[in-house]
Amino acid sequence: MDFGFQALIFFSLFFTKVLFLSPQPATAEELNILHNVSFSSLRERKLGSGCDLFRGKWVFDASYPFYESSGCPFIDPEFNCQKNGRPDRQYLKYGWQPGSCNLPRFDGMEFLRMYSGKKIMFVGDSLSLNMWESLACMIHASVPSSKTSFARTKTISSVIFQDYAVSLYLYHTTFLVDIVREKVGRVLKLDSIQGGNSWRGMDLLIFNTWHWWTHTGKSQPWDYMQEGSNLYKDMDRLTAFYKGLTTWARWINLNIDPSKTKVFFQGISPTHYEGKDWNSPSKNCKGEIQPLTGSTYPAGLPAATAVVNKVLSGLQKPVYLLDITTLSQLRKDAHPSAYGSGHSGNDCSHWCLPGLPDTWNQLLYAALVM
Repeated sequence: MDFGFQALIFFSLFFTKVLFLSPQPATAEELNILHNVSFSSLRERKLGSGCDLFRGKWVFDASYPFYESSGCPFIDPEFNCQKNGRPDRQYLKYGWQPGSCNLPRFDGMEFLRMYSGKKIMFVGDSLSLNMWESLACMIHASVPSSKTSFARTKTISSVIFQDYAVSLYLYHTTFLVDIVREKVGRVLKLDSIQGGNSWRGMDLLIFNTWHWWTHTGKSQPWDYMQEGSNLYKDMDRLTAFYKGLTTWARWINLNIDPSKTKVFFQGISPTHYEGKDWNSPSKNCKGEIQPLTGSTYPAGLPAATAVVNKVLSGLQKPVYLLDITTLSQLRKDAHPSAYGSGHSGNDCSHWCLPGLPDTWNQLLYAALVM
């Protein structure tokens, strides 16, 4: 049977199960099959080099980190683990080694030359904030005397390297689609994306969403979901995520000119709140000081990766997946844990800076130059 036809059948059966019929989550085997089917050919087409940047292992490398937190003015307190008293530094000394090639080292001067006079925007939640601050720090370390401007607002923030006319923006949105306050309360509109008006005119866009789709109770920032004229008190969160991401994909198809704008999707950033996920007796990431060895994660991929793969595989316009999930799952040691700021308990969701998001940006750089 033709491979493409096999993939089509699998997609149809899988999403009928996940989104409409079965109350049971997808099995690890199904998710891994979907991951391999949907993106093996897509990655090759996008990279064109035969190199899979996202399959490999973590290796000790004394040349890291790219910068020190004390030397970067852009890091939020909750990511500044060293300043907050984290006693170990070994987590800063690991580099990502792809299995089939070498990852080019980030060159801040070359990045500034490539994007001189251009605008880059990260669009998403606090994981986008993590990655935006990381890139700003990595560039700043290459040109520490360069004149910069730094501005933070609730929705749009910026770091501008004025000597090179390179602008790094962050657009804060938890769902990509809109939340609107109406008479009934806060409505998450699964088919509306008015925020996209602020994303136009960028030369590089890096999108991210997922973590807030799972929030319930007091941390849930909406009261109802809406699709068309239908109002829902709640729905299966993977189904909602799929609907919202499909709206984003429609926006990409209608608004992106690939000759002017490169588009990336940041991928699903994992959490480490359950030690059993990596075969550990520990309750969470607290006290973890080393990555997992090898290239696989015992718990397998989170279900949200299947939704991302499904939506991206159907796009008409080119969007490059920064497939950071597995390599980040291996970094149980890289979270702020008890060394964040402003969080009660342990933060096993975000990442220390310097730290793992620097590798995400190194992979972004590699995808741009390879």
